Parts: sequence; structure tokens; C-alpha cells
Amino acid sequence: MKGVVLCGGHSSRMKKDKGLLLFRDKTWAQLAEEKLSALDLATIVSINPSQHTSYHIHFKAQQLTTDNAELVGMGGPLLGLMSVHLSLPSENLLALACDMPNMQVKILRELLNQFNETPGIQAICFKHQNKVEPLCAVYTASGLGKIFDIYQKKELKKNSMMYVLELLDARYLVIENEDISCFENFNSASDLMN
Repeated sequence: MKGVVLCGGHSSRMKKDKGLLLFRDKTWAQLAEEKLSALDLATIVSINPSQHTSYHIHFKAQQLTTDNAELVGMGGPLLGLMSVHLSLPSENLLALACDMPNMQVKILRELLNQFNETPGIQAICFKHQNKVEPLCAVYTASGLGKIFDIYQKKELKKNSMMYVLELLDARYLVIENEDISCFENFNSASDLMN
């Protein structure tokens, strides 16, 4: 199992790289990496090619995985996740978006524990009412391999992570009411004001 911090979006609504926003003296990407590392996971930071120089300041080169240019037509978080999968095809991946700075280690630990206690599934993530949280989730090597096979056959109809979960044998954990704020993601400057 490896941790993956998803930072490769273009942050178009925020107007600046969300992974490089600061909380106290650390970037959001560093905060996410620390939370995954607290689970004793070696962690990869998924970025797009334009981010390499700025992220290399904060992370070792071997921690950075850039979007794979051969995944033509793929985009969004799926591109980042699949790029990491292709570089580490036998690893299960615990993915965490960098724009969830309120996430707590206890939630990630629960996710990992539930995954370890549920053999045979291809993905596991949280859900509150009908809202699924696909960017705080475990995706197995076999599940991501299945998605890659579908992509290679040109049968992947959407790049959405929700669609990907529908294609996999996925399990959903209920988010307790007191933990809802951990899943808040920040997409624009106005979100930071609230």
C-alpha cells in the first residue's frame, strides 16, 4: 500500500495551486503527505508537468509522479491516480486530495482498517447520505488494472471518479456527523472565507 496525494488539478477556481496554499508553515500538499505518512505509508505526490519545479522545493524527486502523457484523453484526479498506478502497478493506493486540509489521521486509519478487514473489494471510500467521497479512498491494484484495461479498449466513457467506482466492486463507509467537516474541500478563494 502506498499513499497518494492528488495535487495535479489546475486549481482554476482557486486561481492558485491549492497544493501550495499554506496553513501555518506547511503547504496543503505537505499536510496531506504527513497524514498519510502517519499511517506508515510511503507517499507519492501526483502532479501535472507544470508543477514539477514548484513541488520539487517541498518534496524529494522520487516522491513526485507526473501525469503520464500516454494516457491520452484521460483527465482529472483519475489521470493522476492512473499515472501513479502505471508507475507502481502492483501497489494498492490510498488516495487523498490535497484540498481536504481538515482531514484527520483517525479517518484515514479507519479507512485502512476497514479495507484490511474486507478482502476481495477493489475500492473503499466514505459516503454521507448520497454524497460519495472518491478522493479519500483506497483503490486496489487489481481495480485500477481493470480501469486501465477498460481504457485501453476505448470503453472508458467518463473520467469521473464516481463513474470509476461504479465499475469496481466498491464498499462505502458511513461518515459520522461529527466527521463531516473532515471531508470539506476548498475549491475557491471564497470557500476559504467561510
